[in-house]
Amino acid sequence: MATQTVLIDKLLTTVIQLKASDLHISCGQPPVIRLHGRMRKLDAKILDSDDTTGLMKAITPDRCQQELQERGGSDFAIEFTDGVRFRVAVYKQKGTIGMVLRRIPSTFLTFEQIGMPDAMRALIVQPRGLILVTGPTGSGKTTSLASMINFLNHNYDRHVITLEDPIEYYHKHNKCTVNQREIGVDVPDFKEGIRRALRMDPDIILVGEMRDLATIHAAIEAAETGHLVFGTLHTSGAASTINRIIDVFPKDQQDQVRTQLSTALIGVLSQGILPRKPDGLVAAFEMMVVTPAIRNLVRENKTYRIDSSIQTGRKHGMFLLDESLFKLWKDGLCDKEEVLLKSSKPAELAARIAAAEKGIFEDDDEEYDDEDYEEVDDDEEDEAPRGKRK
Repeated sequence: MATQTVLIDKLLTTVIQLKASDLHISCGQPPVIRLHGRMRKLDAKILDSDDTTGLMKAITPDRCQQELQERGGSDFAIEFTDGVRFRVAVYKQKGTIGMVLRRIPSTFLTFEQIGMPDAMRALIVQPRGLILVTGPTGSGKTTSLASMINFLNHNYDRHVITLEDPIEYYHKHNKCTVNQREIGVDVPDFKEGIRRALRMDPDIILVGEMRDLATIHAAIEAAETGHLVFGTLHTSGAASTINRIIDVFPKDQQDQVRTQLSTALIGVLSQGILPRKPDGLVAAFEMMVVTPAIRNLVRENKTYRIDSSIQTGRKHGMFLLDESLFKLWKDGLCDKEEVLLKSSKPAELAARIAAAEKGIFEDDDEEYDDEDYEEVDDDEEDEAPRGKRK
């Protein structure tokens, strides 16, 4: 077993030295790292079943080994050296053990380093409401949320309760009192965690994952009752996030939930991670701020019109993902192929990039300008036609 411990130590040291984001352990190949978004095999022996089992046992707590046997997988976090921490997913595949270890950065990124949309700064200091951070796995949601909590912790006196599975970034008490509860260790599940949190005099509740009806319902109700709630979902884009939340509920409850969500939700930040030239990673964002017009669209089940509301809502700090991707390409930070892979409407973005390559930029290099639209009164939102292009 000692040799396996040495091996995992060596592997994790390699991850840190190379600044890789993940380490993959799987039977039938050498250890693999993800470096600048790409998978790279390490120059090491091909792992067999005994190797991967030994590596798993070297770092996995007993309760997680039990969960692995009973349910085929488990997640936890470990501290390696000098405060460097890893989130670990262990799992069974083809009857053997596999693992993915993701490095948790030990320092918090600033909003400037992340490229956080300005609108988020205003939202996270609101006294109540639901803020959703969405995107696929590995898109940096945890990092963005950690930087938001860190910002609040250094600037405002609040009581913050986080519910995480597992805890990744550790927050020290600063101006805020920050209590972090791990699912399966400190509290059985997210729903119970939210229910208990409401009795703990919280200002802010962070729900690590809104993965089922009970958790989503509890989070919306917590936001309605005068708390600021952060939640994450594995959706891409503001409109699909709202649809996903509503679709979780039975048909006969959906109208009521639409009304609840329209009053509780204050913003949705969607994000993706792209390889940055020449190396490294950069985030692309979509930002939706819930204005009275968007509140109406949510309540009246017209989410298909949210994207055009985001396009015309630049003065509120809103923009679509493809706007962010176009800018990353235009500023020379990302290759055209990479931004098109992340795009929600790749054909439109490709046409826009092609036009830009020929030197035909749209008004002020932007696809839309507020001035290109007639103002539409919120109350007339549904009757009035969309503002017309000049």
